[in-house]
Formats: sequence, structure tokens, C-alpha cells
Amino acid sequence: MNSVDAAGLGIGDEYPPRIMGVLNVSEESPYDPSVYDDPGEAARYVDESLIDEGADIVDVGLESANKRFDVLTAEEELERLHVALETIESVSGDAVFSIETRYATVADEALSQGFDMVNDICGFADPKMPTVCAEYDVAVGKMASPPDIERPGAVEETDWESRISADWAAEAGYVEQVYEALKQNGITDKTIVDPAFGGWSEAQTLENDRETFRRLREFRALGQPILVSINRKNFLGEVAGRDTEERLPVSLAATSMAVERGAHVIRTHDVAETRDAALIGKAFTERSSAARGAVSVRELDIGTSGDLRAHLLEWGIDPAVADEHYAAFFELEGLTTSEWTRMEATIADVNAEVYPSGDGGGLLIGTFDAISRIPDRLEGEAGGLGELGPVIENMLQ
Repeated sequence: MNSVDAAGLGIGDEYPPRIMGVLNVSEESPYDPSVYDDPGEAARYVDESLIDEGADIVDVGLESANKRFDVLTAEEELERLHVALETIESVSGDAVFSIETRYATVADEALSQGFDMVNDICGFADPKMPTVCAEYDVAVGKMASPPDIERPGAVEETDWESRISADWAAEAGYVEQVYEALKQNGITDKTIVDPAFGGWSEAQTLENDRETFRRLREFRALGQPILVSINRKNFLGEVAGRDTEERLPVSLAATSMAVERGAHVIRTHDVAETRDAALIGKAFTERSSAARGAVSVRELDIGTSGDLRAHLLEWGIDPAVADEHYAAFFELEGLTTSEWTRMEATIADVNAEVYPSGDGGGLLIGTFDAISRIPDRLEGEAGGLGELGPVIENMLQ
């Protein structure tokens, strides 16, 4: 799992969950408590209701992304940008400031005048967006979306037959489409992926959101931090039978679950409460890793065969491997090509498999019993294999 540096703020497995508070400078935005058009009032809101309550990131929206409203042009967004810029100049607290936009020209202007990162709800539909973010060396949230600047989040509207294949399009469910949408137009080293919870299109259903949430771990196979925006969303409210203003408890429960399933950034209007829920999720998350010398081992977050299939596909391994009765899954780094060959020979008679990637890394999968026997097999080995035995032993304790 790659970690991302967002203006000095670390985002990834080794860091606390990060809270993204929301400020809107768009009069049409539906959530009134976060909407301001006066920079002074907006700055006070950011200081008192976001940063002081525990927000690490402040996401500033120039327009409502609600599908009921017309999409603003880049020029219209730029006309509103001055309110956002005056606001962040007046904020006294310390936070990373994110500009929510679908346009590279708007991102360029915002980054040049003080913003720290970008939140792109159209998933790089503007092909210049990755280039702009790379030029400024900033983190960028990428929401799953078709390659259409006017249809954020509507992954079902993508022409998957031409983009992948007719066979794939006929078989793929909603979550598979979200996963592939995140891969469209590339992923930069500093991308944070967002599976696009919420009613982004007429075709999207509450069950689509629930299935995405159930399978959230699968998005870890993309190797990038995950951002989720689930605060008071309909798919949670329906479960408890609660209207928007009554959904804070269900949002907090889902936040803890999202962090445990792999989310790194939680976008919310309820900052203080969400921060606490995220910390609980992090405290009871079990993802182990260990290192010795040049060798490191990280246990993959595998809960279902679907999680494993997603990882195998990203590694170029036949997903049918997921049908075998394996229980332990580790990513290894730091072995040479010859050491991988020796490793494969060493474990040939135990119920485990290795899949080197060619860059010193690879996968080790097997039963816990088989992998627990590997350290003894590697005893007396030199170099990376000699270091690997104790690392595996430490991981299994």
C-alpha cells in the first residue's frame, strides 16, 4: 500500500485516519451549515467547526455536485475562486486545503495561489488534471467516474464495451465498474481513490452503495489510500429508517467500519464525532507488517475471496488461485531474483505458493501451518532469505 504526502500530512496505513471537513462557497449546495459566500464568516466556520474540531483537511467546493443542478463551466468556477482564496488566507488554524474541482485550469489557479491538494469528483475526465497535480507535486483525490466532465460518479454510463470488452461489460457488476472507473485515465503516485458513494446517477441504487461498502477492502488492491464520503448518506439512513438530520449515529458506526476495512480519509460535515469514530476503527484494525534489513513483509488485508481476486488481478496472477484453500497472504519486498527462485524451491513441498513480481517484490500465500514452517526451512540461509525467516516468524506471533 502506497502512502501519500499531502503537503506534509501523511496518508496511509501507517498514519492515523485523516478527517476531511467540508466548506462550500456555492449558494446552491444543499447542506446549509457548510455554505458561505462571505470569506470572513467562512474562515470562522473553518477555524471553529472544522479545524478546532479535528479536521486535518478542509475540502472547499465551488459548486454543488448534486445531479439536480447544472454543471458550472471552468470560467464560472474561477469567478467563485476568490471567495475560497480569501477564506483560506483568513484562517488561523493549520490544515491542508483541498480544492474540489473537475477542471485542470481551476486546479492550476487554486494551487498557484495557496491550495495544497485537489479533490477531483470527475476522476480525471479532464485529461490535464494528472499533469497539473504532478507539476505541483500535490495529492489528488480521484472519485470513480466516467470520462465525462459533466457526469461525475455515473460509472454505469461509461461505454465499458469499448473501454474493456463486450464480455466484461456483460458480466461486470456495479462494484467492478467502480473499480475499473478508478483505473481509467491512470492513477498518479499521489492519488487517493474514492469509490463514489451517493446517488450520482439515476441508475445508481442504495444497494449499489451497500455492496460497495461491503467490498471496500477490494479497493486496497489498487495500492493507493482510500477516501470515503459516507456522512449521512441515504444507503445508511435507509438501514436505520432515519432522515438526514437523524443519521449521525449510523454515520459514525459506518465510519469505524470503513476505517477497519481500509479507508484512510473520511470526508464529513460532522468533524469531531467522525474523528472519534475513525480513531476507534483504527485502534481495532489488525494489519501487521515487519522488516529486517532490506526485507519487509506486509500481511494483505484479505477478508473474502473477492478481496484476494482483486489483488491477484492487479499482480497479473490468475484469479483462480483464490479458489484454493489458502488462509494467509503476504506481500514481500527486498528479495533478489535468485532468492525468489531459491525460496520457491525451499517451499515446494509445503502448501504455499510464491509469485515474484520481478522488482524484488512478490506475494507469498498459503495455509498458516505451511507458512509457519518456512522460517525453519530458511534457517542458515544468507542474504535476504536469512532475514526473511525471522520476519515471517515475527509476523505470525
